[in-house]
Amino acid sequence: MKNRKGILDKIRPIFEEDGKLSFFKPIFQALDNFLFLSPETTKNPPFGRDPLDVKRFMSLVIIGLFPCFLASLYFFGWRTLLILLVSYIAGGSVEVLFALIRKEEINEGFLVTGFIYPLILPPGLPLWMVAVGIIFGVFIGKEIFGGTGRNIFNPALIGRLFLALGYPAAMTATWVKPGWLPWGKLLSPFTIGTPDAVTSATPLVLAKVGELSSIFNLFVGRVTGSLGETSAIAILLGGIFLVLVGVASFRTVLAILLSFTVFNGLLRLAAPSLVNPVLFSLLSGGILFGAFFMATDPVSSPVTKSGKWIYGIIIGLIAILIRSFSGFVEGVMFAILFGNIFAPIIDEVVIRFKIRRYAREE
Repeated sequence: MKNRKGILDKIRPIFEEDGKLSFFKPIFQALDNFLFLSPETTKNPPFGRDPLDVKRFMSLVIIGLFPCFLASLYFFGWRTLLILLVSYIAGGSVEVLFALIRKEEINEGFLVTGFIYPLILPPGLPLWMVAVGIIFGVFIGKEIFGGTGRNIFNPALIGRLFLALGYPAAMTATWVKPGWLPWGKLLSPFTIGTPDAVTSATPLVLAKVGELSSIFNLFVGRVTGSLGETSAIAILLGGIFLVLVGVASFRTVLAILLSFTVFNGLLRLAAPSLVNPVLFSLLSGGILFGAFFMATDPVSSPVTKSGKWIYGIIIGLIAILIRSFSGFVEGVMFAILFGNIFAPIIDEVVIRFKIRRYAREE
């Protein structure tokens, strides 16, 4: 390890400001920081935080996503790996390009974006569409705002929204029938092209015509749907892990799931023919995945504790309203993006309210 670090130290000067390869300094820094500690340290207090903080944060998110990823491999086959690879190559290229142009460090944030994005896509989506969506999501959803930490929208959701609006036929006709016991689709041939579309629809589409999938199938993931959103047990395993390690805010998750459940129950009583049963609604579609992995994005969600509750309540309400009373069978994506828009305003209102309250108390 020390020898490899020594090699990087020897070639470091050619990537510095006056070096021959200074234009590629962000790439060199990204490689160095990914493999080793940051070379910048302090000799005297006060000391900065561990330079691996961001790396640990991103690593924990990916660990939390792994149950969903493994479930997608089992149910939909090895093409999942190819979709993931395309996501990283296409989206990562945009990230690297802007880092070189701005002469900034390559941020590790894309490691999570590139991992989440494939999990919210249909398994049979053409690979070129996978690439187009992530390129659009990173460019429009993040880079035009200034890069990681400045975006107001979740880039992965922006990419999927672009595909849903630009290629609706492909997004609704590329579902793949999931494999089942004993090996799922792990023994199926590796498919590079678009696999055969499944003849049946997703659980939410079937529910529109009165056919409800079994709770067991929804819980384990034996249903059609996006790669990482079908298995409720996999989502709960990874999501609860992120909450326990403090990466995902329990306030946001609870607010979304509680508001979604309460409003679903009330609307079910008022219009049983239009609104699905509560447990079915919770286990189907992307509400669980969105609550744990998408809405809790620390950049595009509120930072105040009260704001997280308000933000979550809004998302849960909007999601069930779109599901039940619109032409879309799923509303989680739109609900989270809607919440992203109001996140800064929510924080502003909460902070102003607390300042006024403290001023009155004094």
